[in-house]
Amino acid sequence: MEDLKTYQEGAILEHSGLVRETPGTYVEQFDRKIDDYLARLSVLELQCSHPAADKEKLLDEVTMLTDSMLESCAQFERDTKDPLAVKNAQVYFREKTHPVLSKSYCIERTRTWPSGQQGDYMTLELAYKNMPLSQGIGYYLDKYLLSTQLGVGVRERVVKMRELLKEELLKRNCPKVLDVACGSCREVFELAPEIKKSGAKFTCIDLDPNALDFALDRFTYAGLSSDHAEVVQYNALRMFDTEMAQAEFGMQDVIYSIGFFDYLPDDFLVKLLNSLYAMLSPGGKLIASFKDADRYRAEIFHWLVDWDGFLQRTESDFIRILRDADIPDNAVSMTRVDSGSIIFYTVVK
Repeated sequence: MEDLKTYQEGAILEHSGLVRETPGTYVEQFDRKIDDYLARLSVLELQCSHPAADKEKLLDEVTMLTDSMLESCAQFERDTKDPLAVKNAQVYFREKTHPVLSKSYCIERTRTWPSGQQGDYMTLELAYKNMPLSQGIGYYLDKYLLSTQLGVGVRERVVKMRELLKEELLKRNCPKVLDVACGSCREVFELAPEIKKSGAKFTCIDLDPNALDFALDRFTYAGLSSDHAEVVQYNALRMFDTEMAQAEFGMQDVIYSIGFFDYLPDDFLVKLLNSLYAMLSPGGKLIASFKDADRYRAEIFHWLVDWDGFLQRTESDFIRILRDADIPDNAVSMTRVDSGSIIFYTVVK
């Protein structure tokens, strides 16, 4: 494989003013850091095979080593300041580290996305279950990825959403609930007793038929009939058209989504939130979750794995988007998951 200097010539060497050192020297230094990272991982891989290996110590060493490598990646971005050069370097880093890092099932999956889309329901189910599926060095790399700020955050997110929905079910009679881009619907089948007791009707929409089949299977296992929860194959992006969405699904008492809004550009998200807010019955609630870019390390998702589909937004961005969607400030309340990496906004109609 060509080295990074060659790989980056078109992107960096033509922009020599964008780095603090001479481009060739800096690129070579970064390439050597990748080589050192791989060499040290190889040493740890040998230690993994020892029957008396200290698992906690090995995990700490893999964590410190990978954190250090990702800091070098972050420094590369700060020094380069050229999006094309950075993108090329990210691709190069993943290719060069693939022989070792692909031994992690979690990293391999979030680099290749076998289902064809980022953030698919099976990947999120891996995060929810928090169970490494690999052996040897792959086990520790699985553990590393599952223990990141957002790895923890997505598990907390589904718990928080379940709590918020449970609160609504306990105080409403036969509410209509719309789950937008529902995925596996874990929070729904875990609320089966409360759904039955309240007489709620959940409508869960997603474009992925495999996710819907998975959800429907869990509904059946939990004793939820179609009177309690139904799945509908539908492109959630179409819901930006208020009239069409209302004609399809009617007014709702609760509308929510887990993770979907992070993937939408600002202008489209503003239209969609405005449409969903308009679909609420009086006293209804819209519950939206967002990843807070100030509370997690983006390099994990842009370098270590190939998960750049969700946008890097912060609390100030979310507030601006809600205002642009014509949602009154006094209608909005905010809470975070325990780790702080994900924010929930609840909007009352």
